[in-house]
Amino acid sequence: MSLHVVLYEPEIPPNTGNIIRTCVATNTKLHLIEPLGFDLYKSDVKRSTANHLEGLDYTLYPNFETFKKNNHGNFYYITRYGQKTPKDFKFEDVNEEVYLIFGKESSGIPYDILKDNLSSCIRIPMVATARSLNLSNCVALMVYDVLKQWDYPNLSIYEVQKGKDFLLK
Repeated sequence: MSLHVVLYEPEIPPNTGNIIRTCVATNTKLHLIEPLGFDLYKSDVKRSTANHLEGLDYTLYPNFETFKKNNHGNFYYITRYGQKTPKDFKFEDVNEEVYLIFGKESSGIPYDILKDNLSSCIRIPMVATARSLNLSNCVALMVYDVLKQWDYPNLSIYEVQKGKDFLLK
């Protein structure tokens, strides 16, 4: 079982760059569904990835149908229209691949996709007057929520570069 982040037609390069950093840091596979609102290899994306693009495990798809045809597991749709929160899902009980699907910044995941998957729609709670949170923040929040339930598999809980006891010196 592994974790996947799916970006449906992302539009803003720095958001995707930040999400790339999160995916590399958490050993999470990224799936990008076209059209993208940018060139993945231009400097505005590369700058926000902090040179992590080379370590990224990702796949690019021409459309959502191709993505669905080529991937199998549990699909969770992160949307402001969801009526369940992350705590309503027990990811540790899932024995298949987990796909967290996020919509484009301007309009989210299309209605036709959401209406057929209501039981798998997740809303990140926020005040009623807020329209949404930043996409890259939502991805990080959800990725770490799943990984927390999985007890952070294969992730270091200690600083490696300066050493575990760096603050004790």
